[in-house]
Amino acid sequence: MSMNQTFKRLLASTLAVGLISSQVAVTSFAAPKETKKKDPNFNLSLMHINDTHARLDNVAKRVTAIKEVRAAKPDALLLDAGDVFSGSLYFNEFKGQADLEFMNLLDYDLMTFGNHEFDLGSSPEGHQALADFVKNADFPFVSTNVDFSKDEKLSPLYKEQYASNPKDSKIYPSVIKRVNGEKVGFIGLTTEETADISSPEAVEFQNYIEEAQKAVKELEERDVNKIVAITHLGFDDNPQYDNDLELAKYVDGIDVIVGGHSHTQLNAPVVVSADENGEQKDSTVIVQAYQYSEYLGTLDVQFDKKGKVISQSGKLIEIKSKSEDPEAAELLKKYSNKINEIKNMPTGGFAENALEAPRLSTSPISVRAHELPIGNLITDGMLDKAKDYNPNVVMAFQNGGGIRATIDQGEITYGDVLTTLPFGNTLATMKLTGAEIKEALEHSVSQAPGENGGFLHVSGMKFTYDSRNAAGNRVLSMDVKNADGTFTAINPAQEYVIATNAFTAKGGDGFTVFKNAYEQGRVTDLGASDWENLRDYVAELVNVNPVVEGRIVDVGR
Repeated sequence: MSMNQTFKRLLASTLAVGLISSQVAVTSFAAPKETKKKDPNFNLSLMHINDTHARLDNVAKRVTAIKEVRAAKPDALLLDAGDVFSGSLYFNEFKGQADLEFMNLLDYDLMTFGNHEFDLGSSPEGHQALADFVKNADFPFVSTNVDFSKDEKLSPLYKEQYASNPKDSKIYPSVIKRVNGEKVGFIGLTTEETADISSPEAVEFQNYIEEAQKAVKELEERDVNKIVAITHLGFDDNPQYDNDLELAKYVDGIDVIVGGHSHTQLNAPVVVSADENGEQKDSTVIVQAYQYSEYLGTLDVQFDKKGKVISQSGKLIEIKSKSEDPEAAELLKKYSNKINEIKNMPTGGFAENALEAPRLSTSPISVRAHELPIGNLITDGMLDKAKDYNPNVVMAFQNGGGIRATIDQGEITYGDVLTTLPFGNTLATMKLTGAEIKEALEHSVSQAPGENGGFLHVSGMKFTYDSRNAAGNRVLSMDVKNADGTFTAINPAQEYVIATNAFTAKGGDGFTVFKNAYEQGRVTDLGASDWENLRDYVAELVNVNPVVEGRIVDVGR
C-alpha cells in the first residue's frame, strides 16, 4: 500500500470516528423530554363524624359510605369528634364495645373525647368503660386540654408528649401524621363544660384556647405547618365556655376544625378569615356532621407550600341513602339481636298520644326550653317514686338535657323508656329554701327563649317568668301544689324537700345552687334509676296521657 493510500484510509477513518463522535455529542446534549412539574401544593382529604351516641342501627350503611369515599380517595383520613358514648340501648348494654368493633373494622385514624365519654365517672366502676374503650381501640386518641393524671384507670393510657408515630390504644396531647410525605399535625379539644354536664370526677379540663395555643406552637416548632383541631366544643355554643368559632378567631395556626358537641349540620364548610380583633388572618375551615351517624362528612383542603389554606370543598353524605355493607350487617346481628329482646319488652303502659321531645333545630318548641307532656310525665313519676322514700317531698325537677328521645304513640316498651332516659341517673332528694328554688329556676330559664340543657321540667309546682328581662331577674312567681290540688306561693325563707336526678343534684348543667346544697350534706341519693322509675310509673298509669298544664309560663312570648 502506498503512502498516499495509507494516508487516505487514515483520513477516512478519522473522519468516520469524528462523525460518530459528533453524532454522540449531539445526542447527549439534545434538549431533555418535557416532564410534568410537581405540584407545589398539598391536598388533604378528611372524613369526619361526630355525636353518634351509640346509634348503631345504620352502621352497616355507614360502612358502605366510608368504603366508597376510600375507593375514590385512598389517602383520606377518618376522624371522630367525640360522643360515641351514651344515648341508646347499645350503650346501656355494651358500654361502647359494640361501637368500637365497627370503628376498628373501619380503621379510624383518630378520635377526641366528647363530654359523654365521661358519663360513667360517678358509677361504682368509675371510668372503667372508657378505659376499656381506649385499650381496645385499633387507633390512637388525641386530647390536648384534658388532664387524666388523677384518674387511676385513664392516667396509664395517657402519654404526655406529642407523637410522630402514635400507637393504638393510647392518648396523646398532639399527633403528627405523615400524609403523602407531608407532616400534618392534630390536636384534640373537649369542652370545659364537661365538668358541669357529665361526671368526669377526677378528670379535669383546661382552657381550650390556652392549651391549643401551646400545642400549635409546639407543632410549628417541629416544622408542621398544616394543623387540624378535632374538637368537641360546639360550633356556636355558649362562648362563655368554648366554641369552634371562638377557637378559629383566637388561635393562629389552626387550618381545619373538625367539630362536634352542638349537633350542627354544616352542609358546607364555614371559613373564618378574621381574628378576634376583626383583622384579616389565614383561613380556618370548620366542619361538623350533625348527629347519630346520619351523615358522613367529607372535606378536601388544598395548602400552598407554606401551609396556608388556598382552597377547600366539603359536603355531607347522607347515610340512609346507602346500601348496607353485608359483612357489617352480619356483624351487627350479634348486638342487635340482644337489643331487640330488650327493646320489645312491654312496660305495661300505653301512650295515648306521641310524647315528643323536640329540639329547636327541627321544631318551634324544645324539650330544653318549653313545658312539654313528656317532661310532666317524667317529673310526675319522679315525685311519685320519691314520696315512697320521703313523704315530705313536694316538688320534682328534671333537666331537659337528660330527656333524649320521643316516646311514640302505642305500647310503651323498655326500649322506649331506656332511649328516652339513657344515662342511668339515680333519684335524689334535696332540701332547699324557697330562695334557692328561685335561684335554680332563674338558671333554668337564663337562656330562654334559646335552649338550655339545664331547663327544668317541674312537678308539684308552677312558675311564671319573663324572658325579656335580664337573666337572673326573670322569675315572676313560684307556687307549690298542695295535697288538695290548690297552690300556695313559695316562701323564700321556708325549706322544701324536692326530688331531682343525682346528676343535677350534684350541680350538673351548671346548677351551682344544687352543688352547694350537695356539698353541705342536704342531698340524699335514693339509688333508684331514672328509667326504672319511669318504667314503673307508666305501668302504674296504664293509659298514659300527660298534657301541658301551664306549669311553666313565659309571659314574654
